[in-house]
Amino acid sequence: MKAPVEPVPRRSLARRLVRYGFLSVALGFGAWAVAREWDAVVAGFARLSWGVLAGSLVAVVAALLGAMLTWRTLLADLGSPLPARPAAKVFFVGQLGKYIPGAVWPVLAQMEMGRDLGVPRSRSAAAFFLMMPIQLATGLLVTLVTLGWDRYGWLLLFVPLLLVLLEPKVINAVIGQVLRRLKREPLERPLTRRGMLTALGWALAGWIAYGMHLYFVAPQGGLIFAVGAFALSWCLGILTFVIPAGAGVREAAMVAVLAPHLDSGAAIAVALSSRIVIILGDLICAGLAGIAARRDSV
Repeated sequence: MKAPVEPVPRRSLARRLVRYGFLSVALGFGAWAVAREWDAVVAGFARLSWGVLAGSLVAVVAALLGAMLTWRTLLADLGSPLPARPAAKVFFVGQLGKYIPGAVWPVLAQMEMGRDLGVPRSRSAAAFFLMMPIQLATGLLVTLVTLGWDRYGWLLLFVPLLLVLLEPKVINAVIGQVLRRLKREPLERPLTRRGMLTALGWALAGWIAYGMHLYFVAPQGGLIFAVGAFALSWCLGILTFVIPAGAGVREAAMVAVLAPHLDSGAAIAVALSSRIVIILGDLICAGLAGIAARRDSV
């Protein structure tokens, strides 16, 4: 006799419907914007050569490497230093989970793969969740410095909160409280200020590389503007974490930020090409990291 199928909890079903509904709306408006400016979008893509896209892809790979080194620095500071190749496999393969609706898949993948390397699940989760305030704080800082305090000064409202979240004493207290509530063992080693500053440095290097990626496909505003434009659009995208990888939100923000330098059709083409290049970068990094790790294990 087959076991009865348990019904999906109403709250879980409601959350799923909200996520898919939000994603459908975002993608729907995006498709409408592309269709409305179709001729201009096609013309914008026509201006992008294969050489430009290749340069943009190289810059994306460098930016993703910066993100991996940020995560690896945090993990090492918490007590689990990993060699470069195994760390790259855990991070890059796990990051592919961000394209699945919901925010838990990357951390679950990293926890399971990290466990095979002797990394406690709680430590993998701590390093993963620390990435968000670090990237948000550095992204907002980059936006303010590159795009101007007068236009984006409202971002200063988030800075005090992020600075508090980046203080190691606060972070260690929060992590300890969460682990106690989950009835898990506390972290053996607390996060240090040196580890945090090193992670922040790698995150800033990643923003510069991401700016170069955008500069290749949209050089009209200059490199400094490109760094700030991508940082702002990414930060707005990550805040809508219910959408897989900020789909639609980041592109809409990028089109708005590029408006002073590009017409709407060209800006849409740039935003779409940026999304495609970043997806390719994620796939390339995950593939190369997996191949390198497999060779080490042979």
